[in-house]
Amino acid sequence: MAALTVGRVCMKIAGREAGRYCVILKKLDENFFLITGPKILTGVKRRRCNVDHLEPTPFSIEIEPEASEKSVIEAYEKSGLLKKLGLKKPSPELVKELEKKAEKEEGETKPKETKKEGKKAITIKIPTLKKPKKAEKKKTKKAKKRTEKADTKKKK
Repeated sequence: MAALTVGRVCMKIAGREAGRYCVILKKLDENFFLITGPKILTGVKRRRCNVDHLEPTPFSIEIEPEASEKSVIEAYEKSGLLKKLGLKKPSPELVKELEKKAEKEEGETKPKETKKEGKKAITIKIPTLKKPKKAEKKKTKKAKKRTEKADTKKKK
């Protein structure tokens, strides 16, 4: 059996992503690993995964721990695993969109406070959260009639 180390290509055997290939990025503890497909290549998004849900393959790629999605795709290409595993290389447009999303997520933090120490200014970034909009409920005919009756009773 192949060792579960950083860069080992595995197959997920449980969950919604069962039957898909992934790469180990980091060992979190004795039972969990950080894995990625990446999503645009194999359909497995970056997430924590239980050891029991992974089946190691004899293939391995050379990547750094917690490597970016782009570098994982490049490592797949260098090792020739795209052909061996029957994976389709994503288009350059998709890779650019992925990079833009990553930059956008990093850019969503806004400077909140600035502290001055000597001649240097330190900027503290606090992430902003977007509140979901509440959907307006459509009133049914019966509900409209009830409100109209209640209004007429109040007038009397």
